[in-house]
Amino acid sequence: MTNTSRFITLPAPQSAKHPVSDTRHGITRVDDYAWMRAENWQEVFKDPSTLDPAIRSHLEAENTYQSALMADTKALQAKLFDEMKGRIKEDDSSVPSKDGPYAYGTSYKTGGQHPRFFRTPRDGGEQTMLLDGDLEGDGKAYFSLGSADHSPDHSKMIWGFDDKGSEFYTLKVRDLTTRADADDLVSDTSGGGVWNAHSNGFYYTRVDANHRPSRLFYHELGQPESTDRLIHEEKDAGFFLGVGGSSLDDFIFIDCHDHETSEVWLLDARNAASEPKLVAARQTGVEYSLTEGGDVFYILTNADGAKDFKIMSTPVTTPEPENWTEVVAHKAGRLLLGHGAYKDHVVWLERENSLPRIIIRNRHSGEEHAIAFDEEAFSLGLQGSPEYDSEVIRFSYSSMTTPSQLYDYNMRTRERTLLKTQEVPSGHNPDDYITRRLLAPASDGETVPVSIVYHRDTKLDGSAPCLLYGYGSYGMTIPSSFSTSCLSLADRGFIYAIAHIRGGKDKGYAWYDNGKRLHKKNTFTDFIASARHLVAEGFTSHERIIAQGGSAGGMLMGAVANMAPEAFGGIIAEVPFVDVINTMLDDTLPLTPPEWTEWGNPITSPTDYAYMASYSPYDNVHAQAYPPVLAVAGLTDPRVTYWEPAKWVAKLRELKTDDNPVLFRINMDAGHAGASGRFSRLEEVAYVYAYALKLVGKAEV
Repeated sequence: MTNTSRFITLPAPQSAKHPVSDTRHGITRVDDYAWMRAENWQEVFKDPSTLDPAIRSHLEAENTYQSALMADTKALQAKLFDEMKGRIKEDDSSVPSKDGPYAYGTSYKTGGQHPRFFRTPRDGGEQTMLLDGDLEGDGKAYFSLGSADHSPDHSKMIWGFDDKGSEFYTLKVRDLTTRADADDLVSDTSGGGVWNAHSNGFYYTRVDANHRPSRLFYHELGQPESTDRLIHEEKDAGFFLGVGGSSLDDFIFIDCHDHETSEVWLLDARNAASEPKLVAARQTGVEYSLTEGGDVFYILTNADGAKDFKIMSTPVTTPEPENWTEVVAHKAGRLLLGHGAYKDHVVWLERENSLPRIIIRNRHSGEEHAIAFDEEAFSLGLQGSPEYDSEVIRFSYSSMTTPSQLYDYNMRTRERTLLKTQEVPSGHNPDDYITRRLLAPASDGETVPVSIVYHRDTKLDGSAPCLLYGYGSYGMTIPSSFSTSCLSLADRGFIYAIAHIRGGKDKGYAWYDNGKRLHKKNTFTDFIASARHLVAEGFTSHERIIAQGGSAGGMLMGAVANMAPEAFGGIIAEVPFVDVINTMLDDTLPLTPPEWTEWGNPITSPTDYAYMASYSPYDNVHAQAYPPVLAVAGLTDPRVTYWEPAKWVAKLRELKTDDNPVLFRINMDAGHAGASGRFSRLEEVAYVYAYALKLVGKAEV
């Protein structure tokens, strides 16, 4: 294993045991560390000072311990931070996006932590600063901007902020002429709003005490929040409620969904008194989403067995399913990811054989063509255009060696215009690095894509350390995109690898299906197979592999540590979802009911309970040798509550049979996303990378 003698010897925090038993489906489990969950957790999210002093004392002891064991990396952390900061253009600015008489963009100022929102005249000219995130967040321990949405008449803007890290956003309305905020104030929202067509009111979702966006309200400008009208309420605690608007500003889309089922309602954006109109009633396992195409809606859906999705159209006056007609047929293995519609074209982003493409179709002739690139592994992002009557869309491209490039693309002439290449102020030569795509054989005959990047001078003789990253849940695909941060590892001889494991949609929807619920263990065995393939191919050795994952990827870290501890030289679990059984049994927690479609419902299903209990990281910690572990969390995190990693760390220390240290770093002023601000977040990355470097004996400054 890694040389843990590099850590000083210091007694780890002692965790009191207060056993709590729970019996379900005839099975009794005992949780010795349940006391770490604050009874007033909902209050703590909004006011961290209300945390039980005994719990606070324990968490602070954890921070003292990890800080002491990492004290000798302070200079390295500072150097890593300076390197990563040096690769960021501090006064960076986006290419403004045209919408009506203006073009809107974001920028940063030198030393600034938060974005600023500006606009210029449509065809260029002087910038007008609309909102300065640094100014709004000044003096706050935590501050995060939500969205900033200008009104259709360009006179006002809705903007949101969270100053606790708990993701309860407050909305304000700003006059874009005076840049003064009105008295309008809407609290406990999801972070953004959607304007009506007349720019005198907006729609927003309110988050309840359990942090679920379940109710849609309409706010009329100038009126108190207490008079806001309830438009739609989602009664099923397992569904999220979202709201969006059409590019022609004539429809409001109300989206009700869980991880496998959706339902859309329509509102007339021109009539604040209009009632929601149902498009298609929810059917378990059927998803659909709408984009407006003038007199028709284009519908992306997996209805009728189209597992990898197809595109349909329907008249806006009769959007019901019986009026849907096929535009783009389903093709197994080609996953349609998103779509947009413009006056003369339909556009969609698809992925096949793990690589993305953008497809353009002429609405009149039906002719199609693709935007594609030739690198072995790369990432595409489809931004589209905020304007419906446009021939030009915008997309981004990057690879693990190529900085992000932003293009305008004329759908009619097929002319591609490079607008911006990500600037790396401290310098970057793509030729110094090599990126490859490997295929790791899984135990059941599948092959798992693994994207890697390393410095050209790195010896591939098995001696190189490797940071292996994985996620593998919710159908999320981790793109093979450019990261300035990981270059600090590559420059020190690391191989940086991403395992595209089941649970994501890297190889189509079936790749997701085969990594969820009763197939969840495929996610873990795929990751272990990826590690073993890297060793078998001579890139690294098991004691030199540091595994990293966050949130559901943190659950992955806990699972593989239990299943194959010998395969890894270290584990980094950020905001890790490790107490799976207890969380999925508690339907008062923010995300539990919506998550049952992903993991199963252990309350009602003995089968789900037994399967979940067989891999839940916290429940499966047992007496064996574990590699060194670092857990990172945030006190006000509503997605993965702080007590999950706190309990997991305590149980690891109690049962493991080795001398490897288990560290727990908790940010007492932040939530799921970590510290607020771009540079504060880099400090956290520097800490994590310093830990990885320390484990493999490369902690010299």
